[in-house]
Amino acid sequence: MIACDRDPGAPGFAYADRRAIVSAEDEESLDRLARAELPHGIVAPGIDWPVAIAARLAGRLGLPHPISPETAALAVSKLRQRQRFDEAGVAQPSYRVAADVASARAAAGALGYPCVVKAPDRQGQRGLSLVGTPDELEEAVLGAIESSRSGSCMVEELVPGREVTVNAFSVGGIFHPLAVTDRLTAERPAFGVALAHVWPAEGGAEEAIAAARRAAAALGIQDGPTYTQIVLGPAGAQVVELAARLGGGHDAELCRAAVGVDLNGLALAAALGERLAVPEPRGSGGACVRFLVAPPGELAEVKGLEAARAQDGIVDARVYRRPGWTFGPLRRGADRAGFVLATGPSREEALARADRAAGLVEFVTARDRSAVLR
Repeated sequence: MIACDRDPGAPGFAYADRRAIVSAEDEESLDRLARAELPHGIVAPGIDWPVAIAARLAGRLGLPHPISPETAALAVSKLRQRQRFDEAGVAQPSYRVAADVASARAAAGALGYPCVVKAPDRQGQRGLSLVGTPDELEEAVLGAIESSRSGSCMVEELVPGREVTVNAFSVGGIFHPLAVTDRLTAERPAFGVALAHVWPAEGGAEEAIAAARRAAAALGIQDGPTYTQIVLGPAGAQVVELAARLGGGHDAELCRAAVGVDLNGLALAAALGERLAVPEPRGSGGACVRFLVAPPGELAEVKGLEAARAQDGIVDARVYRRPGWTFGPLRRGADRAGFVLATGPSREEALARADRAAGLVEFVTARDRSAVLR
């Protein structure tokens, strides 16, 4: 297996047979690499834009792929999938497209404050802001447009309610829901950043599954994984966005721990064109992924990781960065420092176990170490 990433220290390289220091968004370089290596399949498991690149490469090279380039192009654009949801009658938050601050002000005025401003073709909270007042709008719009590939932004109503995620896998047009999790998020300014995914969701699972199924059908997804974020608001389940990939927050590992389904294996099998069969999800109790957040500063040392792994119910605990990495304040998903995956006899106990284990992990900064040495 060859893993591609522009970061030489990418954690995924540890699990690959070979590594290629190339961005997963550099389609030209990936095309040359694929033609030189002649792989049996191509998969972009955890980030949006490369999903379309993988589908196009597979099409050009005659390789199997779970979704077509046309479907992938819909899935990686928040705007295009929203337009398709409109056509199919899929419930979603109201939105407007804006090309500049003036049109964004008109959109926000129509939708009301607070509202959400986002780049239509980015993920991981890049270009995403919660705008509480008109005074905050300009900065958010300029940031979203700068982050956007298309030079535009989306202004969206903020729907109050609980956020849930539906992890599913489709085979031959049959949508198989696997795990519905509550998405516990950070406060501003880290709007939209998940601090934990907790299974099972605390109510509303069937409604969320029905909405996710409609969203996948609207985009024409017949095969492969989907990760759908849904808000359970006053008007029912509304689809915020769908990704035609595995969830980037260790959702596949959570599915395996919670319901015994290997989503990673299914995604690889789909990319290789193998015969697919989704096992019946079977699980009881609870499970959760709890993310670790480090203090700002240069990382000098991580303490307590082995002690965290040794706690009851801990399936895994890892830190993403090595000493020398400089953490900033939490703003995006990429700012998180690591995770703990825990199971328990209930969702509450799984989360409590994860919290206890996370409390044992200490991030020592260079400044902390210097203060001790002095």
